[in-house]
Amino acid sequence: MAVLVARQGRELQRYSPRTGGRIVVGCIPYLVRDDGELEVLVISSQKGHGMMFPKGGWELDESMDDAARREALEEAGVRGETGSLLGYWHYKSRRYDQTYEGYMFPLHVTDELQQWPEMTSRKRTWATVEQVMDGCQHAWMREALQQLVDRHAKLQSAL
Repeated sequence: MAVLVARQGRELQRYSPRTGGRIVVGCIPYLVRDDGELEVLVISSQKGHGMMFPKGGWELDESMDDAARREALEEAGVRGETGSLLGYWHYKSRRYDQTYEGYMFPLHVTDELQQWPEMTSRKRTWATVEQVMDGCQHAWMREALQQLVDRHAKLQSAL
């Protein structure tokens, strides 16, 4: 059995020339239920509360796509296929006095692991879009989710 370990440190972090803050990449892990509705996977913060999507620093030795998949694996214990970029947002770090750039991708989940690097510090929960829209405190993440919902609705109407 291979042991998965989360990356740590800031040596390889990318920083925005526009804001000076970190460039953060994340994803919205999702499945499509039998009824065609989206179900999304949310995680808690490391302090154990809140509702958010996996995200973290984009490092110099990886593509954005790789970073999104790495964060999903480290923080939520899922693997999957990323879709095209949902968009990017500027947001204020709650821990540091900086403005970050956050890029979000959809991640169609193909594998849910029983063990993952941050399983002792984060909870993961499958939720409906409505539950996340009501429970996520981060406006930029709710906007990214709305982008995914709109994209999914267009695909469904084309069927």
